Amino acid sequence: MRALLAAADPTVRLTPQARILAAVIAVVFMAMILELIRRHQLQERYSVIWFMAGLGMLVGAAFPGLLEVVASAMGVRDTNVALFSLVLLLLLGLALNFSVIVSRQAEQITRLAQERALERAHEAGPAGAQRTADPRASGGGEQRLEPEEERLEG
Repeated sequence: MRALLAAADPTVRLTPQARILAAVIAVVFMAMILELIRRHQLQERYSVIWFMAGLGMLVGAAFPGLLEVVASAMGVRDTNVALFSLVLLLLLGLALNFSVIVSRQAEQITRLAQERALERAHEAGPAGAQRTADPRASGGGEQRLEPEEERLEG
């Protein structure tokens, strides 16, 4: 009987050890984000999302009753369902965000490659049209890449 009543009770009960462990995990997660930024492996604009996730974990560890409020606002009885739904929505949002970023970067790469091809065609001038199609005839087919500084100055 007691187990049945406990299953119907949506109250979140975390032991002090579990709350401390969750807080430590959240702090370590946020420290990892800062370290990735410091090493230039993660840009600041993307780190905001992950840092906010770490703050959410820290708030959830500090105030476990907050999940009950969120669950009642969502209209669900079980706090686990509310937590799962929130995490699922967060992951779907991240996937959509990164898909938009990848699409934008693919367009930029295509545009830059086309611009560079046009620059090479203009540099070659009319003599470039008379070149042979055999890359071995033009010195092994290797092209010298200009250093970035020379290209920007000219």
